[in-house]
Amino acid sequence: MQFTKMNGLGNDFIVIYGEAVLPEHASELAVKACNRNFGIGADGLVYILPSANADFMMRIINSDGTEAEQCGNAIRCVAKYVADHGYKDGDELTIETLGAGVQRVQLQKEDGIVKMVRVDMGAPVLDGLQIPTTVDQNPVIGHPIEVGDRTFHFTAVSMGNPHAVIYVDDAVNVDLHTWGPRLEVHRLFPRKINVEFATVNNRNQVDMRVWERGAGPTLACGTGACATLVSSVLNGKTDRQATISLAGGDLFIEWDEMDNHVYMTGPAEVVFTGQWLKS
Repeated sequence: MQFTKMNGLGNDFIVIYGEAVLPEHASELAVKACNRNFGIGADGLVYILPSANADFMMRIINSDGTEAEQCGNAIRCVAKYVADHGYKDGDELTIETLGAGVQRVQLQKEDGIVKMVRVDMGAPVLDGLQIPTTVDQNPVIGHPIEVGDRTFHFTAVSMGNPHAVIYVDDAVNVDLHTWGPRLEVHRLFPRKINVEFATVNNRNQVDMRVWERGAGPTLACGTGACATLVSSVLNGKTDRQATISLAGGDLFIEWDEMDNHVYMTGPAEVVFTGQWLKS
């Protein structure tokens, strides 16, 4: 199996190109290949597949073998891969995702190589039951959630996958390993949840740390950054454009008032290529 290791702000993926359909053993392979001690090591396994509705389709399997509906950092990696390999000419392309439909991508190149990618992430879903949560509100803002002896308050957003954004005094040093896994599987979230802890420093900059459903703590989460910006606007904490600072770097997020779409701009990089020999 030929692969390319890529990352978006340190959120890393094993990218596979050339399959006609998602292999039946993709889940098992993801668990093995993503293992950082006995495999290649990654947060997820990404397949670039043919699409009847777009230029390409992206399917992403988390490191625990579950499939994610969407991933903002992975879609930037996919865009860079197909453009840099010459599989799509020009500075725009479309990528179909499992949970967020077809998304439009703009490429920013230097000497023919993609450096930055701007993705139309679509309109956020704010209805609590559709995200899904068990909270029948639209939107779900500042809803209490009890975990052990601690009560948090979350704002719920779906960007094709579910997110709970929680504001804390110091997101950079939040105890992800204590709270992340317990919040992920809380009864309020029937399909589990991605958890973002956020600290708003000013109306144009937010620190965020993430516990990703199916992957645990990662250095960055593109859909989580989008959800954080939407949540921050809903809570009156930021303007509709802001830099979201993650452990792996910054993403620039815009929530356009005219079309209600969220736009994400950030880098994607190749780490190395190789051949996976283990069955």
